[in-house]
Amino acid sequence: MDESADPGGGAWAIPEPNAVYALGRNPDESARLQRQADELAAENAALLDRVVLLPGQSAIDLGCGPRGIVDLLAARVTPGGRVVGLDADPHHAAMAAQFVAERGLDCVEIVTADARNSNLPSASFDVVHARTLLINVPDPEQVVTEMVRLARPGGWVASMEPDTELVLCHPPLPAFDRICAVFSQVAARHGADPRIGRRVAELLRKVGLHEVATELRAQAYPPGSTRRTIRLDLVRSMRRQIIDLGFATEADLDQWDASARAHVEKPETIVMSGLMFLSWGRVPA
Repeated sequence: MDESADPGGGAWAIPEPNAVYALGRNPDESARLQRQADELAAENAALLDRVVLLPGQSAIDLGCGPRGIVDLLAARVTPGGRVVGLDADPHHAAMAAQFVAERGLDCVEIVTADARNSNLPSASFDVVHARTLLINVPDPEQVVTEMVRLARPGGWVASMEPDTELVLCHPPLPAFDRICAVFSQVAARHGADPRIGRRVAELLRKVGLHEVATELRAQAYPPGSTRRTIRLDLVRSMRRQIIDLGFATEADLDQWDASARAHVEKPETIVMSGLMFLSWGRVPA
């Protein structure tokens, strides 16, 4: 994580967790995260199939946002198991707690904490999971180290992270290309790595995990899927920052967004929003 000066003088401090999240907090972003839980459920189920999570065991979803995969984890540890959903944003943690209450997920607890330093006891979970979290932090090694700390000996660390460098829109459209360029500019300002997906397995090996493996999924969706507009939706969430940083005007963003959305809604347009890496490894027993 990039360090920032402590206003108290002299020392260096970890930035406040919500300050490093490039997408910010707004209703559009919260809604996108809720949709994402359903849209990526199949990929997440496949990831959980690669690790061992049984009834009576425990799991944590770091950076769960307003929902994450706490329901998928709860289904696997029931009966007798325990799930924790953790998010740094009190607003999203409250939304997750409401989701848990509405679903009657009695085995799930939601906590508000920093995924880089959760203050939870070490070796507490059989599975430690994070989805699209590492791409949003400048120093993903900090989160990976915390994930390993939280996992029990013999337990698993599971990660699902995108690689946004490889984007395809055919036929090409200048407005779509401009939106992709602006997305990369804002991500770079926050120190995030848009290619983190391809690096996760390497990070897991560096922290000493065994049985490390990875699978690759292309994020290509049919017409009608809201995942076809994921890059456009992300830039909408970044809109205020884009304008404040001078990367584009409000009129620019309105024009590009309208043009790109009309283009990707056409059934003949082919869209691949990136690659998704499913990675996992086991803590030595």
